[in-house]
Amino acid sequence: MNLAGGVSSCPMPLLKLGCVFRSSVTTLYPTASLTQMSLVCFQIQKLCDRVASSTLLDDRRDAVRALKSLSKKYRLEVGIQAMEHLIHVLQTDRSDSEIIGYALDTLYNVISNDLEEEEQDDSEEENLAKQVDDLGSQFTEIFIKQQENVTLLLTLVEEFDFHVRWPGVKLLTSLLKQQGPQVQQIILVSPMGVSRLMDLLADSREVIRNDGVLLLQQLTKSNAAIQKIVAFENAFERLLDIITEEGNSDGGIVVEDCLLLLQNLLKNNNSNQNFFKEGSYIQRMKPWFEVGDDNCGWSAQKVTNLHLMLQLVRVLVSPTNPPGATSSCQKAMFHCGLLQQLCTILMATGVPADILTETINTVSEVIRGCQINQDYFASVNAPSNPPRPAIVVLLMSMVNERQPFVLRCAVLYCFQCFLYKNQKGQGEIVSTLLPSTIDATGNSVSAGQLLCGGLFSTDSLSNWCAAVALAHALQENATLKEQLLRVQLATSIGNPPVSLLQQCTNILSQGSKVQTRVGLLMLLCTWLSNCSIAVTHFLHNPANIPFLTGQIAENLGEEEQLVQGLCALLLGISIYYNDNSLENYRKEKLKQLIEKRIGRENFIEKLGFISKHELYSRAAQKPQPSFSSPDHMMFDHEFTKLVKELEGVISKAIYKSSEEDKKEEEVKKTLEQHDNIVTHYKKVIREQDQELEELKQQVNTLKSQNEQLQATVTQQVSQIQQHKDQYNLLKVQLGKDTQHHNSHGETFQMNGIQVEEVSKLKEELEEWRNKHELLQGQLREKDSVIEKLKSSQLEMGTTEQSSQTSKSGGLELNNELQKELETLRSQIQLQSTEISKLQTENQKLQLMNSAADPVLGDSGTTATKNPEAEGRLLQEVKELKSEVKALSEEKASLKQHLDSSNSTVAILQDQKSKLQQEVAESKKEQDDLLVLLADQDQKLSALKNKLKELGEPVEDEDDIESGDQGDDDEDGEEEEQD
Repeated sequence: MNLAGGVSSCPMPLLKLGCVFRSSVTTLYPTASLTQMSLVCFQIQKLCDRVASSTLLDDRRDAVRALKSLSKKYRLEVGIQAMEHLIHVLQTDRSDSEIIGYALDTLYNVISNDLEEEEQDDSEEENLAKQVDDLGSQFTEIFIKQQENVTLLLTLVEEFDFHVRWPGVKLLTSLLKQQGPQVQQIILVSPMGVSRLMDLLADSREVIRNDGVLLLQQLTKSNAAIQKIVAFENAFERLLDIITEEGNSDGGIVVEDCLLLLQNLLKNNNSNQNFFKEGSYIQRMKPWFEVGDDNCGWSAQKVTNLHLMLQLVRVLVSPTNPPGATSSCQKAMFHCGLLQQLCTILMATGVPADILTETINTVSEVIRGCQINQDYFASVNAPSNPPRPAIVVLLMSMVNERQPFVLRCAVLYCFQCFLYKNQKGQGEIVSTLLPSTIDATGNSVSAGQLLCGGLFSTDSLSNWCAAVALAHALQENATLKEQLLRVQLATSIGNPPVSLLQQCTNILSQGSKVQTRVGLLMLLCTWLSNCSIAVTHFLHNPANIPFLTGQIAENLGEEEQLVQGLCALLLGISIYYNDNSLENYRKEKLKQLIEKRIGRENFIEKLGFISKHELYSRAAQKPQPSFSSPDHMMFDHEFTKLVKELEGVISKAIYKSSEEDKKEEEVKKTLEQHDNIVTHYKKVIREQDQELEELKQQVNTLKSQNEQLQATVTQQVSQIQQHKDQYNLLKVQLGKDTQHHNSHGETFQMNGIQVEEVSKLKEELEEWRNKHELLQGQLREKDSVIEKLKSSQLEMGTTEQSSQTSKSGGLELNNELQKELETLRSQIQLQSTEISKLQTENQKLQLMNSAADPVLGDSGTTATKNPEAEGRLLQEVKELKSEVKALSEEKASLKQHLDSSNSTVAILQDQKSKLQQEVAESKKEQDDLLVLLADQDQKLSALKNKLKELGEPVEDEDDIESGDQGDDDEDGEEEEQD
C-alpha cells in the first residue's frame, strides 16, 4: 500500500493533514526513506483495521497498545489514520479500563507537544518547532470539532480507575494548552463540567491531584466565569490545605503549581478577591512568610515559592483594584499580622536579593494609601545598634550607588507608597529638614539628611531618586511647600548658607547630566505648583527666569528636548501661580518676555515635548517605577498626572490678556471670600449640631431619671397594697372579737388589770386621735398644692398650643413631660384615696373603742370573774397599739415620698421651659443661616457664569463639596489617631 492510498482512505476531517504529511516527512524524519515510511503507514493501517473490525476485545486491546507504542515516534501518521478509531474505542469499550487507558495515552501522544519538545536538541531548526506546534493545534482542532468528544472525556475523568483517570487528565490538559478558549467554552456549557474537574483536588493519589492542579491552571486562564465557578467550588480551601501539607514555602513544585492557580483565580477578578477576603483566607497566608534567624542556603524552589507568595499578596492589594477592595484587604493584612511578618523579612539578614526586592514592593502596596498601615511602617525599626527606623535604612540603600538598580527602584516605590495620601508622614519627613528639628550632635542620620545628600551627590541616579522622593513629600500639601522654603544648606566653610530652592536652581544652571536636571525640574515644578509663596521665592532670584528662557529658546538635540519641555512647564507654573507681588516679574511682563524671546507658538511646542515623549507614556501606565535600565529612568507616575493637569491650563494662561487676568484675579478673590463665608457657616452649623447632640443627651438623661422615679413609685404602690391587705386581715379579726365581746358583755370581767393602766390606754388613744387630726390637716395642704399644679398645667397647655410651629423634637419632649405629670397626679390621687380609707378605718376603731369604755368602767366589781377574757383583751389592745403605730409610720413615709414627687415635678417643669426656649432660639438661628446661604449660592452661581463666559474652568459644586467632605474625613481620622 502506498502513501497516497493510506491518506485517501482517511476520514474527510483528516484530509487537510495529507499535504502536511507529505511536506513534513523529510523534515520530521530526515533519515527515513519513503519506502520505510510506506511500511510504517501500512503497519499503522493494518492496526487500525484490527481495531475497527476485530470482534475479540483482546485483539483490539493489543492493536491499540501497538498504536500507542508507535505514536511517540510516528505521531503524524498515527494521528491521521487512527484518531477516529481511537475515539470510537472510547465510546464503545468503556467497560475495559485497560483499552481505554491505551487509547487515551495514544491520543495524548498525538496531540501533546511536550514529547516533541523534550526530544528537540538546541541545534534543531526553528521551523521544526513551529511545525510541531502547528501539528498539535490541528489535531486538537479535529478532536474538539465534535463537542461530544470533550464531554466524553469529562465523563472518563470521573472514573476512579487510575489507568483511565490519569491519562484523561493529561489529555484534557493538552487540549486546553492547544485550543484553550474553545475547550473552555465547551466545558463551561457542559452540565457540571467544572465541578467534575474540581474533584481531582480531593483525589488521594498525589499524581492525579498534582496533574489536576495543572489542568485547572489551564482551565482558568483568562476566563472570569470559570474562575468564579472554581472559586465557589471551595478551591481556595483545598489549595491552601495542599500548600500547608506540602510545607508552605519549603514545599516542592506542587506548592508552585498551587500558587500559580491561586494567581489565576484572583488576578483581575474582584469577585474572587472579595470572596477570598470574606472567607478569612488572608489570615492563612501569614505562616508562609515565617523565616528563621539563619536565612542562608535557600533552595531555588523555596525562592521561587516565596516569590510567588509575595506576588499573590500584591494581587490582592494592587493599585489597579477597586479602592474599596484594596483598602479592606490592606486592613485585614494588618489585623492578622501579615504586614508585621513582611516587615520582619524586610529587616532580616541573609535574605536573597530578589526576595528582598519583591518583599519591598509587596510592603509598598500593602501600606499604599492605608493610614493605619503607614503608621505601623513608620514605627518599624531595623535590628541595629542603635536602632534606626526602617525608612532611614531603606533610604540609605536608595542613595547608595553600589546597590542593585532594581533594589533602589523598589525602595523608591516603597517611599512613594508610604507618603501616598499620608500628610502625617509627609510632615515627619519634611520636619527632619527644618532647622529646629535637626540633630545638632550628628549621632543619627535622618531621612531629610539622606534625601539632601542624594540630591546633591555625584551619582545622577541618586539625584533623580532623591528629587522624586522629596517631590512626593510635598505632593498636594501647600503647607509643607511653604515650610520647605525655610531649609538652609551650608555649601562650604566660610560661605553663608543658601536655601534649598536656591541650591536646586544653582545645580540646574551648572549643566549637569540630563537625568539630574530632569529630576530637579520635576521637584521644582511640584514644589511651585499651587504655592504662590514658593513662586515668589523662585522669581526673587534674578538669574532663574533668564536661565529658563535661554534653555527654551535654544535649538538643542533630541536628548535636550525633554529638559526644554520641563523648563517651559516650570516657567508656565511661575506665570499661572504668580500673585504679582514682584513688580518686575508680574504675569504680564513674563508673558511679554516669552513673546519677545521665545514666541508663544514655540513655547507651546516645547511644552508639548513632555507628553509626547515615549518614557512619559510608560511612566503614566502604573505607579510602580519599572525601568529596563537606569538611562530610562526619567519620569515619575505622579508627575505625569501633574503635567496632564497643568499643560492645558498653562497654554490658556499664555494667551490671556492683562484685563482677563485682572478679571480672573477678582473672581478668584471673590470666590475665596465666599468660600470663607461658606466655611464659616458650615462651622457654625457643626457647632449647632454639637449643641443639639448635647441637648439630646440631656433629654435622654432626664428620661432615665424619670424611669427610675417611676420604678420607685411602682415599688411604693406595691408596698401600700401589702399594707392594705394586712390591714384588711386585722379588721376581720377585730370584727370577730367585737362580736364576741357584745354577746358576753354581761359576764365580761378583767382579772389583774389596774384602773391606772386603763387610764393610760385612754390617754394614748387620745394622743393618736390628735396625731390623726394633724395628718388630716397636712393632707388638706397637699390637696391644695395638687390643685395649684393642675391650674399651672392648664396654663402650660395654652402655651403649648401657641408653640405648635416649633420643631418636632420639642413637641415630643412636651408630650413626654405631660405624660409623666399625668402619671404622677394619678399616683398622688391613689395615695390620697388610700389615706382617706385609712381615716375611715381609724374612725371605726374609735367608735369601737368608745363602745368598750363602759365595759371598762364597770370592771371594778367584776375584775376577778374572767381572767381569760382579761388576758385576751390586754393582748388585743397591745396589737391595736402596734398597728396604729405602724400606720402612723406608713403615713410619714407616704408624706415624704409625696414631697419628693412634688420637687421632681417642679424640676421637670423648669427643664421643660428651658428646652423650649433653646429650641426656639436654635430654629431662629438656622432660619437666618439658610437665608444667608441662599444669597451666597445666588452670588456664587452668578460669578461662576461670569467665569464660564470668560472661558475659565469652573469646578462643580458637587466636586467642591466632595473635596470638603474628604478634608473633613481626613481631619476626623487624624483626631481619632491622636
